[in-house]
Amino acid sequence: MTRARLSAVVVVVLFCAGTAGAGLPTIAYEGRSYVELSRVAETLKSRLEATAESTQARVRTSTHVLTFTRNWARILVDGAPVVLDAPVRVRNGVWLVPETFVAQVLPRLAAASPAPATPAPPAPPAAPAVALEDLRTRSYPSFTRIVIETSAPITYRVEAPAGKEQRIRLTGLVGGPQSESIDDGFIAEAVLERAGADALLRVTFEGAAGEVKVSTFADPPRLVLDFTRPAEPAARAGQAFTPLRTIVLDAGHGGHDSGAVGPGGLMEKEVVLDITRRVARLLEERLGVKVLLSRDGDHFVPLRDRTSYANRERADLFVSIHANAHRVAASEGVEVYFLSSEATDNAARQLAAAENSVVQLEKPATGRVTGRSEIVKTMLWDLAQAEFQSESSRLAETVLDAMTAALRIPNRGVKQAGFYVLGGAAMPAILVEIGFVTNPREERRMREPRYRDDIARAIVNGLAEYKRTWDQRVRTSGRPAAGRAAAEPAR
Repeated sequence: MTRARLSAVVVVVLFCAGTAGAGLPTIAYEGRSYVELSRVAETLKSRLEATAESTQARVRTSTHVLTFTRNWARILVDGAPVVLDAPVRVRNGVWLVPETFVAQVLPRLAAASPAPATPAPPAPPAAPAVALEDLRTRSYPSFTRIVIETSAPITYRVEAPAGKEQRIRLTGLVGGPQSESIDDGFIAEAVLERAGADALLRVTFEGAAGEVKVSTFADPPRLVLDFTRPAEPAARAGQAFTPLRTIVLDAGHGGHDSGAVGPGGLMEKEVVLDITRRVARLLEERLGVKVLLSRDGDHFVPLRDRTSYANRERADLFVSIHANAHRVAASEGVEVYFLSSEATDNAARQLAAAENSVVQLEKPATGRVTGRSEIVKTMLWDLAQAEFQSESSRLAETVLDAMTAALRIPNRGVKQAGFYVLGGAAMPAILVEIGFVTNPREERRMREPRYRDDIARAIVNGLAEYKRTWDQRVRTSGRPAAGRAAAEPAR
C-alpha cells in the first residue's frame, strides 16, 4: 500500500470513529474526560481485544486495526502512529481513551486531509500562535528528559524515528531556533527549529534510538518527553521480579509538627498515625508481608530520615500517608502522588511546597549542608527515585483506583511533584492524600473509627492488587532478581 493510500485510509478510519463516537458518555479521570474504549469499539461495529492486565488493546474492523498501549499517548492506526493529547488509561479494569480521540483530534485530522466519502466537517478556526518559554533537559541513569514549556497548550505529533534521530512536530509553536547539547552517553543534542508555521524538535541519539513517553502538564503548559535508554529494560528487568516482602508505611508529620488542622481542631498528625497503624495490621493479616512504620508514636521524624529508614530496611515499597488541606473549605476527594522534578500543575506544586516546609521545623544538625549543597542533595534524591518512577506511577494508580471505588469520594487523580519525603527512596514510593481535613464534612468523617477503617481497608485493597500483579510478574519471569541495590544515595 502506498504512503498516500495509507494516509487516506487512516484519515477515513479516524473520521468515521470521530463521527460515530459523538455523544459517548465521558468519565472524569486525572482531571481529564475519557470514554470507554469498548464503547468506541461498539460504534465501529467491532469489539475490544484486551483484558485488565493487557499491555496493549486492539480494535479490529473488517479492514483496519487500531492498537492502544496502556499509559501511552501514541496509538497505531493500521501501523501508522497517531499521538493523542493524553495517555490511554486502564481504570478498575476498564480501558479508557481521552475524549479528544472522538471529539477533537480525529475530526481535525479528517478536515486537514482529502475529503472521505462522508463530507468532512468545516475546518476549525486557526489556533492562536503559541510561544516557546523554555527548553530544558535533564539526564537520569535510565532515561533523558526534555521539557518544552510554552505560553499555552500545544498540539504535537511524534514522527517515526529515522536512523539516530527522533522528530516531534509542535503545531503552531513560534520561537527558535534553539539547541541544547546533552552528551549524556545516550542523546547527543536536542535542536528546535522552524518547519513552516510549526516548530520541529530533532533529538539526535548517540547510538540506537530509545522509546519516548510523552506527558502534558499545566500551570505552566509543558510538554515532557522522557526518552528511555534501549538497554535499560533488559538490564533493569530484575527490579520488578524481586519478591515483594517488606513495606514501610510513613505517617506524615508528628510531634511538634501537627500538619494540617481542621476547623474542628482535628490534627493531621493524629488521624494519619491511627490510619497508618490500621493499614499495617491489615497488611500483615491479609498479605503476610513485613510491615514497618517510620514512626509508631507522636514524635517528629525529619523528612530525609523516613526514606533513609526504608532504604536501610531494604523495603520493597514506601507509602507515605497524609491528609490534605486547602483554603477553599469545599475542596474534597483523594489523590496520590509520586516524585518528579516536573509538577503536574500549580496545585501539585503548592501542595509539595506546603509538605516540604516541614524541613523548617527540623533542628539544625552540626555540619548540616545548606544553600547550593542542599540543592545538590535534592537533585541526588530525585535521581535515585527516578529509577522507580514508572513503578511508582503504577502503584499510585492502583491505590487511587481502590480508594475511590471503596470510599465513593471524588477522584482527584494521580499527580506528581517534588516531595522531599519521597526523595532518595530506592524503591517505588508514593504519597497518599486520604482527604481534606480542612473540609468540615470530611473532617467529621475522619473522626469516626469506622471511616478510618474504611480508609485503611481501601489502601490495603490497592496494595493487595499491586502485590498481585507484582507476584504475577515474578511468576512470569521464572527467575528471581540478582538483587536490588540497597545502598542509600549520597546525602
